[in-house]
Amino acid sequence: MAESWDASYDPGSQSEDSYHFERFHIEPIYDAFVCPLTKQVMRDPVTLENGQTFDREAIERWFRECRESGRKLVCPLTQKELKSADLNPSIALRNTIEEWTARNEAVQLDMARRSLNTTSPESDVLQSLKYVEYICRKNRSNKHVVRNAELIPMIVETLKSSSRRVRCKALETLKIVVEEDADNKAIVAEGDTVRTIVKFLSHEQSKEREEAVSLLHELSKSEALCEKIGSINGAILILVGMTSSKSENILTVEMAEKTLENLEKCDNNVRQMAESGRLQPLLNQLLEGPPETKLSMASYLGELVLSSDVKVHVASTVGSSLIDIMRSGNTQSREAALKALNQISSSCGPSAKVLIEAGILPPLVNDLFTVGSSQLPMRLKEVAATILANIVSSDYEFDSIPVGTDHQTLVSEDIVHRLLHLISNTGPSIECKLLQVLVGLTSSPATVLNVVTAIKSSGATTSLVQFIEVPQKDLRVASIKLLQNLSRHMGQELANALRGTVGQLGSLIRVITENIGITEEQAAAVGLLAELPERDLGLTRQMLDEGAFQQIFVRVVRIRQGETRGIRFVTPYLEGLVQVLARVTFVLAEEPDAIAFCRENNLVALFIELLQSNGLDNVQMVSAMALENLSQESKNLTKLPELPPPGFCGSIFPCFSRQPVITGLCRLHRGTCSLRDSFCLLEGQAVEKLVALLDHTNEKVVEAALAAISTLLDDGVDIEQGVMVLCEAEGIKPILDVLLEKRTENLRRRAVWAVERLLRTDDIAYEVSGDPNLSTALVDAFQHADYRTRQIAERALKHVDKIPNFSGVFANMG
Repeated sequence: MAESWDASYDPGSQSEDSYHFERFHIEPIYDAFVCPLTKQVMRDPVTLENGQTFDREAIERWFRECRESGRKLVCPLTQKELKSADLNPSIALRNTIEEWTARNEAVQLDMARRSLNTTSPESDVLQSLKYVEYICRKNRSNKHVVRNAELIPMIVETLKSSSRRVRCKALETLKIVVEEDADNKAIVAEGDTVRTIVKFLSHEQSKEREEAVSLLHELSKSEALCEKIGSINGAILILVGMTSSKSENILTVEMAEKTLENLEKCDNNVRQMAESGRLQPLLNQLLEGPPETKLSMASYLGELVLSSDVKVHVASTVGSSLIDIMRSGNTQSREAALKALNQISSSCGPSAKVLIEAGILPPLVNDLFTVGSSQLPMRLKEVAATILANIVSSDYEFDSIPVGTDHQTLVSEDIVHRLLHLISNTGPSIECKLLQVLVGLTSSPATVLNVVTAIKSSGATTSLVQFIEVPQKDLRVASIKLLQNLSRHMGQELANALRGTVGQLGSLIRVITENIGITEEQAAAVGLLAELPERDLGLTRQMLDEGAFQQIFVRVVRIRQGETRGIRFVTPYLEGLVQVLARVTFVLAEEPDAIAFCRENNLVALFIELLQSNGLDNVQMVSAMALENLSQESKNLTKLPELPPPGFCGSIFPCFSRQPVITGLCRLHRGTCSLRDSFCLLEGQAVEKLVALLDHTNEKVVEAALAAISTLLDDGVDIEQGVMVLCEAEGIKPILDVLLEKRTENLRRRAVWAVERLLRTDDIAYEVSGDPNLSTALVDAFQHADYRTRQIAERALKHVDKIPNFSGVFANMG
């Protein structure tokens, strides 16, 4: 066979293969078989009026060319004019040729069969594959011959060849063999052949991938084989990857796309495509399929894990359809729709907005509140509550969307009352979701006040606080987050509810101080406690009695030392801890135990250290506020020296009495001071650190720092020495700059007060009197500030001689 078939020609040229096989014959060829025009064996011999015989296709082409060129019809051999173009079939000759061809093809097919094995030379295997391909292309009926000759399993076997050329040719040949032949496709699909073909999709050689995907495309035209192709692990995933690949041949991409379109006939394949990121087939079936298919696709959609971008696309495509099913379907359909909507709306604000605009809120709220025979089972009400919680977590104006028959909105008093009633009369799972709904509504400045009003009018504060003690963590977290949101607007009510012997305050402290990595629950719990009124003496006293401040102090120290785990919530947690710890400094005058606690733990040193928490504005601000409170108390805690009584002569003749010189006294408070015991800010570089904060970008931090510094200039201390302390800390210019910048009205008020105290020192007044900017700032405050600040600004202007001091003039005149 190798000697008979020349293997030197290009194996990729189909026309050369055909020419080669046409000219190779086992039996001798007769001249009568050959068409004079094509020089090839005739397939449909016909005879002209002069007796000459040609192949029908060839002589018809000859006649057509004669007419198109305007020539007379002549015989191609004799060149004599023909009277008629009639063609008479040579039936006998055609039968003879067909018998002769069949005998030749049978022999050649047998030769090919013997060469289709792994031990034959590569050239013989290639020639055999080409011959099979040739006869199948030549006549479709030959595919039946190939099947009966059991050549298909032999071709499949060559897919395991070590030769890439053989493998590629085998894939190409199989494609030709199975084209438009269901029986051949069934034989190819037997065993692991489809799996083998799929493996070629991952090969590095692009030619093998191209041939493999072409063969799979042909096989996928059989609906019976679609499920088998899809059942091969990774087949659909690879095909989906090929359709989105930028490195693949464009023809390969198109063929992969067409293959996937064929595979969509099977529901299981559609599910796999969705898992692989090709969602459109599933969405199409959900929109256009029969009811049972819609149900199946909706159920599966509820199980898929989707990215945010995909959720938005799904919501835009099928959101309205799912809402319609949820509104009017049977229980099974509504369950599938609800679960799909839950998946789409979860953790994705943009998709939630799409669903809101599609009208999800009214039927959702109706499902939650409906009771009686038409109500949803409680497990589905939980799903509905979950969806509503997902929806309200998006940034949307819920006070403008009607959800009830009387144009009520989600934040209408009646709707909130009904939500609170449901919370009180359902199980922990749905309670958790409904609390999350309220968390979402109270997270928005636009709706929180409506919810606060409804909660106050319902008297539900105490019942909401009781959730702090429940064992279910998710439910407890949701309740604490809700209470944290409410605490900014009803802090006193919550403080009143937490005080007493019921135990919620203790439970809250246990959550905050639990020795685990910092969690969202702990951050929310300490945030709640931090927002309660800091001057509520009863609450602070109870926290002192229960040792809460000591536990919180320890947690702050551990965070500063890097001993705690949990980075995500460490900032809000630390901010809350510091704010709660600062509570104790607001009751120093009324609560001796608070002073004792501050002394025992050297709290002033901790707050001075926290001033340097760069990037944590709230920590710096609260620390400065705490230092202001501590410093205000210093003049009451300073131990004044006890002077000995004068002697007898001294009491009669004061000139004989001399005051003893006492050293080591605080220059500011004129007594014995220390950082730990009297909270004096002259130690621990507190003044320098507070001055540094006057240049902070956050006005609230600057205001708190300036308030703390102002305690050095307050009544009851040596103001002159306070000014000297600020001069030594280079704090005079920063204070003046705060006044000049006029950042907020509060800052201006505090700065005017401090500057007036500074200007009582003649040297400073003389030095700044020529600064026009300072004079302008004081004049502006004198003209436009509140009444008390205008009075202080007037005194400051007198210090720099910008306003005459008439009282002094009248005194001199007198």
